Amino acid sequence: MGRQPGFFDMTDRLRELSAKGDGLERIAALVDFERFRPDLERAVPRSDGAKGGRPAFDHVLMFKVLLLQAMHALSDERVEYLVKDRLSFMRFLGLGLADPVPDANTIWAFREALKRAGAVEALFARFDATLREAGYLAMGGQIVDASIVAAPKQRNTEAEKAAIKAGRIPEEWAERPARLRQKDQDARWTVKFSKAKPREDGTRQIDIAVPAFGYKNHLGIDRRHGLIRRWTATDAAAHDGARLGDLLDPDNTAGGVRADTAYRSAKNEALLAGRGLVSRIHRKKPKGRPMPERTRRANARKSAVRAAVEHVFAHQKGPMGLVVRTIGIARARVKIGLANLAYNMKRYVWLSSRAATPA
Repeated sequence: MGRQPGFFDMTDRLRELSAKGDGLERIAALVDFERFRPDLERAVPRSDGAKGGRPAFDHVLMFKVLLLQAMHALSDERVEYLVKDRLSFMRFLGLGLADPVPDANTIWAFREALKRAGAVEALFARFDATLREAGYLAMGGQIVDASIVAAPKQRNTEAEKAAIKAGRIPEEWAERPARLRQKDQDARWTVKFSKAKPREDGTRQIDIAVPAFGYKNHLGIDRRHGLIRRWTATDAAAHDGARLGDLLDPDNTAGGVRADTAYRSAKNEALLAGRGLVSRIHRKKPKGRPMPERTRRANARKSAVRAAVEHVFAHQKGPMGLVVRTIGIARARVKIGLANLAYNMKRYVWLSSRAATPA
């Protein structure tokens, strides 16, 4: 028969979690979340409580709940449950066993308020300033890329697809508001190719076209620290190269800009030259001719550096499980922006631990 749990049992269990390496505890210790409070209070104004009612949950606590969602790919209902279930989540939020926990509706409403205020960009910039103050300046040049973020697939008729592409609301949806609310008119289909490598004997393999539906997370990271410095979100069909200007960080201490061939165009080359930056963008294979050996070797050297941005996407889609479950580009932008902010916090912890480790 199990004994009656005591007060010190929870303390002992938390100590064991710390000994195993609680990543959330390290984030809470390193990140000053009070720095976000002014932006959060401007985005989500609250009444003074003169009319009574249940007190609202603290702004910073709600923001940390959204970060938990972003770090673990949780729905509103699931994060509510896990905050009540996991000691590590409770400790990160500063909650005790007897404290009230925000329910799914409260979490949804807080995120919606951030969306209406366009606050995610300000929150991201606030933490970027924190990183710079901590000595993690944008250095070594920039690496730019984009990755598809999956969204629930839409089952639409051909007529409905044509109406959406034309920027119209299908007539049947307009007559049924409940159905319209469940339809994502901003996400798009696109096709990715497998880029199969040649066989050992040099025979080319056929590239497989893989359809994907959702949005795109466009990133610019600094080469030195691998931190996200600029980002934007679009539908999945948007052309990567057209977003280059939005992703360039003017504060990077080096002038090199690295990207794949999707960003190689006369317009982008002129853009980089006009900003005093040096293009390290991959060169395309000449149409109808083989790739010159010198160009192939140059692209390979660039790839060795550019691969760092793929590690960001791999972490977001792997351990963080980044997907978009919401409807519309505005909500998707909040989800993607919070995921980018959460990634930077995790990266900040890793960089700080590495700096503290003796050589």
